[in-house]
Amino acid sequence: MINRRKFISAAAAAGMAGLIPKSLRSVNLPVSRAGGELPVIISTWKHGLPSNAAAMKVLKEGGSVLDAVEHGVRVPEGDPDIHSVGLGGYPDRDGRVTLDASIMGPDGNAGSVACIEHIVHPVSVARKVMEDTPHELLVGKGALLFALEQGFKQENLLTPAAEKAWKKWLVKAKYEPVINWENEPNKYHDTIGLLAVDKKGDVAGACTTSGMAFKMSGRVGDSPIIGAGLFVDNEVGAVTATGMGELVLKTLGSFLVVEFMRNGMSPQQACEAAVMRIVHKLPENKKFQVGYIAVNKNGETGGYSLQPGFDYAVYQDGENKLTDAKSYY
Repeated sequence: MINRRKFISAAAAAGMAGLIPKSLRSVNLPVSRAGGELPVIISTWKHGLPSNAAAMKVLKEGGSVLDAVEHGVRVPEGDPDIHSVGLGGYPDRDGRVTLDASIMGPDGNAGSVACIEHIVHPVSVARKVMEDTPHELLVGKGALLFALEQGFKQENLLTPAAEKAWKKWLVKAKYEPVINWENEPNKYHDTIGLLAVDKKGDVAGACTTSGMAFKMSGRVGDSPIIGAGLFVDNEVGAVTATGMGELVLKTLGSFLVVEFMRNGMSPQQACEAAVMRIVHKLPENKKFQVGYIAVNKNGETGGYSLQPGFDYAVYQDGENKLTDAKSYY
């Protein structure tokens, strides 16, 4: 006799597979039942390793999964040697360091800030937006005023190293984002997105960035947009994105990955399918990088990118390890 639950799950997976062009489908799309030991933490890029360690410390000391993701991404936010997040982030073309961040918890609540200046830890401001206002997103001057009202310290975020890089760029002032733009010796890369599942199976995520270096003033990417740069569904899992935010925004990438997982794909399959959606829909994809990482409630993880060069960190089963993601190109 056919098990009714397995039949329905398999049918749902098959239905979702039908949304992907035949040439872009994975070979098999079994309903994901695999998993790993909980808790598990996964984050983008090499700076995810110390972020994971900080987040796991919170969980081991009895903190909430929401506390864990916030404290995890605060590590690169406060590091002046990381030029794509928080303090040390490269400025826009006018020399202003503007930051974006989002956070989302297991109850479905979320908060974000965009284009905020002078605050080292925008993720913590985003959490205050989530918990202490009726809103989800505050931007620009309004976000800064709210942060100051909440007791955050106003600081100059333009470090000497970032100012030097900006002045060098000003010589030609050519705005031409390139793949893995921060692939320099001893430097870290791009957005920090971090996802966690605690021992109870509750899920949370956070994402924070200074955005593209030398961007137009006022530009906002995918990171503070719930459903684009970050999405959490406590019934399914969580996803975060890195890379060229415009491509992620145009496809609502993180929400898409969660929905693929909801319909039976593993985190790995879902990340691959979301990248394939970009390849299929957006002709400019060949010029840029996008990477996704995902985790489901069972503790299974995955990551995939458009171009080679993306890596992500996973802390699970007592090990905190960096993995080179597979890529479409």
